[in-house]
Amino acid sequence: QVRLVESGGGLVQPGGSLRLSCVAKGSIGRIYDMGWYRQDPGKQRELVAGISDTFATTYTDAVQGRFIISRDNANNTVYLQMNSLKPEDTAVYLCNARVRAVKVGPARDYWGQGTQVTVSS
Repeated sequence: QVRLVESGGGLVQPGGSLRLSCVAKGSIGRIYDMGWYRQDPGKQRELVAGISDTFATTYTDAVQGRFIISRDNANNTVYLQMNSLKPEDTAVYLCNARVRAVKVGPARDYWGQGTQVTVSS
């Protein structure tokens, strides 16, 4: 089995920074794309940032220039460095990874449990 474990959320003032981490654990054969999504109650889940297994990155326009996604393949970890945070960044942030588990068929998407990020003064 594969699971994603997130950490790093919390309360921060506008203009502040937070760093989210997500480590994939379990019987991992290979990890392909990884990413961070966010969701507010009553709103659709949106992709914040993604990174491929070749380190190509993508960002939603709202965070371009403020957030940086990175990954450490040796440790099956993806990070999201969030700078210049705004109140509208407040949401539950969820880690996503496309993983081919050992001795299990094709790759599939896995999700973390989510970590709350609140930007408020």
